[in-house]
Amino acid sequence: MRPVIPYVTAALLFGLGVYGVLRRRNAVLVLMAVEVMLNAVNLILVTADTTAKAALPHGGQVFALFVIVLAAAEIGVGLAIVLQLYRLRASVAVDEVPLTEPPAPVPVAAVAAPVGVDRSSAGSAVAGTEETR
Repeated sequence: MRPVIPYVTAALLFGLGVYGVLRRRNAVLVLMAVEVMLNAVNLILVTADTTAKAALPHGGQVFALFVIVLAAAEIGVGLAIVLQLYRLRASVAVDEVPLTEPPAPVPVAAVAAPVGVDRSSAGSAVAGTEETR
């Protein structure tokens, strides 16, 4: 097998991923571009494993499995961050995220009262349970 074609394909995929990370403003598209970069690395690892006989048999395939696990963890954490960003800012634009400003506090009226607590009793859970007896 000629290893030039998979290496060139992997280089193009990696370049496309880098372009996506640098140019996109949507956080979900940035995560997808990172996934394309990780798939390019997997292609290089598997191609190197099949073309070069090393002391460790199937070492490239084992490393590719580690990259797949890393990609799954990255997507899990990344999507959790993106969802929290959308809840706080109602936007997933990466360039609109303030890195120095703390998030705005949640108003007290927006917090739901526990079951059985009367809101007119100044938030006292004991007073709310006494009224129900």
